[in-house]
Amino acid sequence: MVTAIVLAAGQGSRFRAEAGADQDKLLAPCTGLDGVTRSVIEQVLVNLPGRVVKRWLVTSPDRLDVIRLAAAYGCEVLLLQSAGMGDSIAAAVSASGAADGWLVVLGDMPFIQPSTIERVIDALEEGGISVPVQEGQYAHPVAFSRELGPELMALTGDRGARPLFARAALKRVPVDDPGALWDVDVPQSLRFNAD
Repeated sequence: MVTAIVLAAGQGSRFRAEAGADQDKLLAPCTGLDGVTRSVIEQVLVNLPGRVVKRWLVTSPDRLDVIRLAAAYGCEVLLLQSAGMGDSIAAAVSASGAADGWLVVLGDMPFIQPSTIERVIDALEEGGISVPVQEGQYAHPVAFSRELGPELMALTGDRGARPLFARAALKRVPVDDPGALWDVDVPQSLRFNAD
C-alpha cells in the first residue's frame, strides 16, 4: 500500500502578501468539491481515499492548527523547519520507513477529485512514477514506487521530484480534473472555477 505524503511546510508568502502576514493559506476557508466549507488543508485531507491508510504530513512546528487537523485525519506529523519541497519529500520518505510507494500530495491543492488520486495509485508500477495529465500538463498528486525511495531521500532544497521523471518509467494518467492543476497561491484561488 502506498504511503501519502502531504507537503504543508511552505510559508505561502504570495498568499500572505495579499491576505495579510498573519493569514495562513492552509487554514483559509474554501468550499470543497462536496459543497462543504473547510480549511484548505482539511479539504486536501478529506479528498484522500480511505484506502490510503498510511499518511504523513510535513509542516513547520509553529502550525499548531495544521498539526491538529493532520492528527484528526490519521496522519503522522513530521515537523520540519525547511520549506523546501525536496527537503520535505526526503524527510517524509525517510521517516515513513518501508512502503510500497509514496503518493506526494500538495497541501495547497484542495480541489483534486478523489477519483484522480485513485487512478494515480492504480497506475503505479514497480520501478516507476505515475502522474496525472490534465490538458496536456503534468498535474498532482504524483506517485513513486518503492524502488525510488533512495532517490527521493536524496532530494534537497526547493527542487521537488520532477528531475526523477526522466530517470524512471513514467506512466501518464490522463484525467479530466481541473483541480489537479489548481493550487491556492493567492486569496482569489480559494474560489474554484472548473471552467
